[in-house]
Amino acid sequence: MNLRPVLRRCVACRKLLDRKQLWKVTRDYQDGVVLTGGMGRSAYLCPNQNCLEEACRRKRLQKALRCQVPSSVINMLQERLNPSKDSVAEAR
Repeated sequence: MNLRPVLRRCVACRKLLDRKQLWKVTRDYQDGVVLTGGMGRSAYLCPNQNCLEEACRRKRLQKALRCQVPSSVINMLQERLNPSKDSVAEAR
């Protein structure tokens, strides 16, 4: 059986990628905006600094989710980026 990857589009750069490569931000009907799990409207974002900055600057997450995104969610996304930068620097 030939399984095709499930493709999603980054809200910042608009690239179409496998959803496993993207971060999922969800407007959950009970808990507000969450990064893991949850049922409801979702937006996808590439895990890189440029896409995160673009999404914040142009309010792409807010537009896609149709609600305000708390600064705590943006801060958590920023924290996810920082360890990956350190591991890349150590690998060099």
